[in-house]
Amino acid sequence: MDNATDQPKTLVLGGTGKTGRRVVQQLTGQGIAVRVGSRSAEIPFDWLDQSTWKPVVQHVKAVYLAYQPDLAVPGAVRAISDFTQMAVENGVRQFVLLSGRGEPEAQACEQVVMQSGADWTILRSSWFCQNFSEGYLLEPIQAGYVVLPVASIGEPFIDIDDIADVAVAALTQPGHGGKIYELTGPRLLTFAEAVDEIARATGRSIHYEQVPIDNYNAMLTEFGVPKEAIDLTTYLFTEVMDGRNATLANGVEQALGRQPTDFADFVRKSIGMGMWTEKAANEGTGSIRSSEVESR
Repeated sequence: MDNATDQPKTLVLGGTGKTGRRVVQQLTGQGIAVRVGSRSAEIPFDWLDQSTWKPVVQHVKAVYLAYQPDLAVPGAVRAISDFTQMAVENGVRQFVLLSGRGEPEAQACEQVVMQSGADWTILRSSWFCQNFSEGYLLEPIQAGYVVLPVASIGEPFIDIDDIADVAVAALTQPGHGGKIYELTGPRLLTFAEAVDEIARATGRSIHYEQVPIDNYNAMLTEFGVPKEAIDLTTYLFTEVMDGRNATLANGVEQALGRQPTDFADFVRKSIGMGMWTEKAANEGTGSIRSSEVESR
């Protein structure tokens, strides 16, 4: 999707991912010219191929910046620095960065964006509700058996429809420049409690088991998950999920003037969309923290 050649556009990186595709849908629904940033787009974009960067920012005024696979991986700060510098030199005047809570590496990337010379808004998100319905937990939930190396730490799961709403507001409305929005849901849930809510709402038996990280990594290795993904998962589950993010924030209310979506409302919405049917499970991404590829 690349409207009118010379019309200033908004570039949505990760435009086929969880948050990105929702941002694209909302912007195009408002009649805003959008360029989708992905490897499969008309003008392809790949974080690992810098030759694809400059073509994708031509005639672009604003960028929704979602980094694959995560701002915590080695090389992310350099990539964000190189990309933002190139983009500003080619006329980009605004960045909305999807970031994560409690990750020093992500905060280093935030500093790069803040110092880029462009207008900026930072969206620090907690773990996505949709990881249970569109991501790596879809198939385990469908199978009725969820295994994770997560202790009983509360997480304020965020509905990514809320993230998309905030991103679109920041990209299209005044008053969001220079803001850091901490985006969380309205209550804390452990992963076990979240799975139990899904089980009760669907009327299905879904067993949750906590396992040691070494056992979990061995399982991922057996399933053929790449080592880089396993390393990232280890970092997220052993360091980020240490209780540092077991607090609520009011970023959604600050940005949108309303309360964030509760996990129970997300569950009802997902049931209504048939997200936990056998067909949905077969079509799910099933990958660890994938979404072209942001997922938290």
